[in-house]
Amino acid sequence: MNSTPRSMLWDLSGRSLGRPLADRQKDMRKYGWNNFKDLIFRNPALVNQDLDVDDQDENTGRGNWASKSEYILSTIGYAVGLGNIWRFPYLAYKNGGGAFLIPYFVMLVVTGIPLFFLESAIGQFCSQGPINIWRAVPLLQGVGVAMVMVTLIVSIYYNVIISYSLYYMFASFQVPLPWSKCLSSNCNKTPTVANWTLNISHTSSDVASVSVQSPSEFYWDHVALQRSSGLDETGPVVWHLALCLLLSSTLVAAALIRGIKSSGKVVYFTATFPYVVIVILLIKGVTLEGARDGIEFYIGSQSNLTKLTEAQVWKDAATQTFYSLSIGWGGVMTLSSYNTFHNNVFKDSIIVTLTNAGTSVFAGFAIFSILGHMAHIYQMPVGQVVKEGFGLAFIAYPDALSKLPISPLWAFLFFFMLLTVGLDSQFAGIEVITTCLVDAFPNIFQSKRALLSIIICAILYLLGLPCVTQAGIYWVTLIDQFVASWVLLVLVLLEIIGFCYIYGGNRFIKDIEMMLGNKRFIFWLWWRICWFFISPCIIVVILIWSLMTFEPPSYGSVQFPLWGLVLGWCMVAFILLWIPVVAVCKVMRAKGNLLKRLKLLCSASEEWHPYLDVHRGERYSEERCCHMTNPMSRPEANVNVITSSWL
Repeated sequence: MNSTPRSMLWDLSGRSLGRPLADRQKDMRKYGWNNFKDLIFRNPALVNQDLDVDDQDENTGRGNWASKSEYILSTIGYAVGLGNIWRFPYLAYKNGGGAFLIPYFVMLVVTGIPLFFLESAIGQFCSQGPINIWRAVPLLQGVGVAMVMVTLIVSIYYNVIISYSLYYMFASFQVPLPWSKCLSSNCNKTPTVANWTLNISHTSSDVASVSVQSPSEFYWDHVALQRSSGLDETGPVVWHLALCLLLSSTLVAAALIRGIKSSGKVVYFTATFPYVVIVILLIKGVTLEGARDGIEFYIGSQSNLTKLTEAQVWKDAATQTFYSLSIGWGGVMTLSSYNTFHNNVFKDSIIVTLTNAGTSVFAGFAIFSILGHMAHIYQMPVGQVVKEGFGLAFIAYPDALSKLPISPLWAFLFFFMLLTVGLDSQFAGIEVITTCLVDAFPNIFQSKRALLSIIICAILYLLGLPCVTQAGIYWVTLIDQFVASWVLLVLVLLEIIGFCYIYGGNRFIKDIEMMLGNKRFIFWLWWRICWFFISPCIIVVILIWSLMTFEPPSYGSVQFPLWGLVLGWCMVAFILLWIPVVAVCKVMRAKGNLLKRLKLLCSASEEWHPYLDVHRGERYSEERCCHMTNPMSRPEANVNVITSSWL
């Protein structure tokens, strides 16, 4: 090592990480492999350089977004999911129409934006996925593992929902639309109020009794899903859905073949096309008879301000804000981890969160204008044709589109929009899993990202096959109700406790200022109030409320068997158990008495720092990190870890 020039040492420690690969290979031949190898392994940014990393990237170890627009579009695509289209409009209608926008935007300001900013800043600062970011608080690293498990399980059924959209998109090429006509004597083209409910019930002989259904509902149940009578009756695989599931898995794998380098190009279309379709549907919708009635029911004169006095309205607003931004899934951290270090993550967070909220409101106009037209044709009140979730996306809205001229065109556009919205969210979900594996095992996976993405998508396809059997919709509902629910509230609450109270909110603010530059005290005052008090208090209230009001999930009138509910709770346990299991393992592996071990694990490890040496500065210099390796030499080891966050 003594024979190696100091200039080369300086270059390889981070100052010239953007040097072309050919130059580094020339250095290797000139100074010998052993010297070059030692220098390489001093900086993780140069270990097993990814073949998909560009030379102009700031971080040549992990890679960066090719442009800021790719990050913004990818994050918007991740945040703007199917819930913005099929859940928010229904919530707004149910909770007072336009009055609901007041609690919705209040919750966006006090919980949505602060938590989205927090997660984005964490990922960008250390350039790591949701597991390795817990080097800041090693005791809680199980929270990161739990986030990845949630994303893994949700990605299974989210892929299935994309396959539903694909099937309906292909079915839209038929003239007339297949759900516009009755296919059975149990179908009625002029539905009454009773027809707009799920009409499956169990008799004493355990045989499904089916009442008269609308054509779109009959098509959804008996053609698309071929739905069985319950979770007990699995039935065979529905092969047209299995093929659509294979196609959706292939599309995701192809888009992620080079990680963010390829998905960043795809989102230029998938993240913008939904807005084009929403505008087209809105323009068409407002020209139809009855559209005004639909919009009035949405957020017009039918708005009910007295709803603001109901606590349920504020809970729904907070819940929708929380889930629509995908906080607690690990995706926000993962996407921001590929930013350049000095990227203005604060401005990006404002743009993404406001765009997400605006999309929810804007999509509601397109939805309700056409539902209003359908109510006009059926001569029914708008409130009796409105559904949420699957009922809106695959029953009510397709029925409304079938009443329009050139209905196959409108149906194709709508389901293609659902496809692109779903794909964007799925891209980020798979990237969370891939990033965590690459960060954990760079020597194995860094240069095999393409193969890793294909394997993950193949595994998710196989795991998704039970969800495309005749009982598949029950599995999708079961996973959604148990996994993508209050479990996320627990993870985000621990995230706030970990970074704001244990690691230290003020300390992390200094980390953020290393990226953004120094800010005035008044700027951080609002974020301190939200991170330390408002956001955690709201989460605790919602969590307790959700547990107190929890009801066993069902699909319409179909109740799940006991073993299905037990399996749901087992999924919850599988996710949350990672938190104490990882904590106990780390405590057992640490040295010293129990108090010293806890102090050590509640203090940032020496691996917690900006990814590149050039960005570490004096706060995270190599000498200081070596000094801080001794837990008792760390300042936070000598004070209470909770009160230190304010000092």
